[in-house]
Amino acid sequence: MVCPRCGGPMSTFDRAGVQVDQCANCRGIFLDRGEIERLVEAESSYYNAPAPAPQAPPPGYAQPGYPQPGYPPAGYPPPGYYDDEHHGGHHGRRRSMFHDLFDD
Repeated sequence: MVCPRCGGPMSTFDRAGVQVDQCANCRGIFLDRGEIERLVEAESSYYNAPAPAPQAPPPGYAQPGYPQPGYPPAGYPPPGYYDDEHHGGHHGRRRSMFHDLFDD
């Protein structure tokens, strides 16, 4: 195959069940319509995966809706959160499934 962008040779490889065509010269990535649809379906299932069913707590634990003694209420940071080691941490968005798919 020939790259539609630069005319260089293309190689095909399989990545997570999706066939990807990549140019050896410009490193462009090309997908056909069927592969794009598979990516959209994979992303949808990645973000909409069902949450695991909650398990009942062992006897003797706090009832649902009531905080367990010794822990701060919901919305408050745990003890020691504002210590120096916690400041400056990276709080960004969740990485996209596409980042994991194309990251080498």
